[in-house]
Amino acid sequence: MNYTFAPFAKPLYVMLKPIGSVCNLRCKYCYYLDKKQYYPNEKRYIMPDELLERFTQQYIESQTMFDVLFTWHGGETLMRTLDFYKKALVFQQKYARGRRIDNCIQTNGTLLTDDWCKFFKDNNFLVGISIDGPQHCHDQYRRTADGKPSFVQVMRGLNLLKKHGVEYNIMGVVNDYNVDYPLEFYRFFKETDSRFIQFAPVVEVMPDGQCASWNVPSEKWGDFLITVFDEWVREDVGQFYVQYFDATLANWVGEQPGTCIWAKTCGHAGVMEFNGDVYSCDHFVFPGYKLGNIRTKTLTEMMYSNEQLQFGLDKQEKLPQQCKECDFLFACNGECPKNRIIKTSSGEDGLNYLCKGYYNYFKHVAPYMDFMKKELLAGRPPANIMEEIKKKS
Repeated sequence: MNYTFAPFAKPLYVMLKPIGSVCNLRCKYCYYLDKKQYYPNEKRYIMPDELLERFTQQYIESQTMFDVLFTWHGGETLMRTLDFYKKALVFQQKYARGRRIDNCIQTNGTLLTDDWCKFFKDNNFLVGISIDGPQHCHDQYRRTADGKPSFVQVMRGLNLLKKHGVEYNIMGVVNDYNVDYPLEFYRFFKETDSRFIQFAPVVEVMPDGQCASWNVPSEKWGDFLITVFDEWVREDVGQFYVQYFDATLANWVGEQPGTCIWAKTCGHAGVMEFNGDVYSCDHFVFPGYKLGNIRTKTLTEMMYSNEQLQFGLDKQEKLPQQCKECDFLFACNGECPKNRIIKTSSGEDGLNYLCKGYYNYFKHVAPYMDFMKKELLAGRPPANIMEEIKKKS
């Protein structure tokens, strides 16, 4: 098959791992800490400057849009020095050629200082900060290397971001513990003044093939989303933007969702490790999904290779029959392939672990989404749903 058209069909996006999987925390559910095993001869896991420059030039030149977004991820990104990120900005300006360059960085927040926050503010970084809800929820799994809780440190970092006026979003991992506290979880996030809220359900498989004990139970995940949605749809539409609810509405109206897990295909969002190795996806950093190395192949060659294009198409092509017959396939699209780890009712492989929860959620929100879709298509704000609910209550 000829894929010469592909570079113009969708944006190229590659997340950077400037320090690999190195982190100062030891969150029990972390899926990335064990990636060191693929680099047994490395000692520092640090991206050299020349590799950073090579990536920056190729990444900017590969883009077809005026705006170019650099995303920094870990491990813990702030274990690289400020000087590293200052060099990154120098390289970005060197190759920008008039384009607008934006940066977002994900951090656990424990290493934030006044200097870091001033740098982020001065250079318009969007900071994603990981918090798993109020203290008793957060400290359940997000602990330091010596087992100490991290909530107080994270909140200190969050307050520094506020102090310096840094734009930030919050991302919370939902696990077997905090899934039982949906409203406390959601209201805590609202109290942080973050207008953009992301949830990430834990679904991990252990080396022995068993599901991790901290995985969020599927039906409880659905209950969690429903409970949060019921408060959001009555009080917060247009005020707080919850990733899952926005993506649901996008699919309801036939638009591209803002999260890859519910898109029809995947494969446009790769990841580059500290040594230049490029992988299909942040959740598929395994030898079988390595596309090559930036020292010997260009980002365009790797991200538009037949292997990567097929990786993206597999999301639809490998759906089990139960998914194909589901009323909510248009909204879910089988969700993330990494979570397709259980069998269907007929014994077919490839059903999503979270299927029951998602089905219950979509069934619950359907009438609200139908109304918001009608409003949106008529050029009216979806937030009108709140007034409609009041009329009927």
